[in-house]
Amino acid sequence: MLIVFSGLPGTGKTTLAHALAQRIAAVYLRIDTIEQAIRNAGVLAGDVGASGYQVANQLALANLRLGHTVVADCVNPVSESRQAWAATARSADAALLDIQVICSDTQEHRRRVESRRQRYPWPGAAQLGVGARA
Repeated sequence: MLIVFSGLPGTGKTTLAHALAQRIAAVYLRIDTIEQAIRNAGVLAGDVGASGYQVANQLALANLRLGHTVVADCVNPVSESRQAWAATARSADAALLDIQVICSDTQEHRRRVESRRQRYPWPGAAQLGVGARA
């Protein structure tokens, strides 16, 4: 099964996706982490664009084909990214559960976004002198 948590930053999707992946021992793919690793590698001349989503979809496909449940954590802002997750699930003959996370309290959402800090850094970041975005 492919479970995709989508939503704006500060809605709580990472908290939910991380907790679910941990609880069910699923593969956890966070687009922010993948994109930051690409930036840190310095292999792109410009912005990462859709590369984080492409990497995540390939990792999801490989793990789904191994029989693992995959939890993806992403903003998922455009129809192309949503269609890519659906195609990945179809390619692996896996069920897709698409969860849109929102924070209906606009003041709380603003507070969360404005007070964000790094929560799930990638291993080795401190030793290499680089950081990960929240």
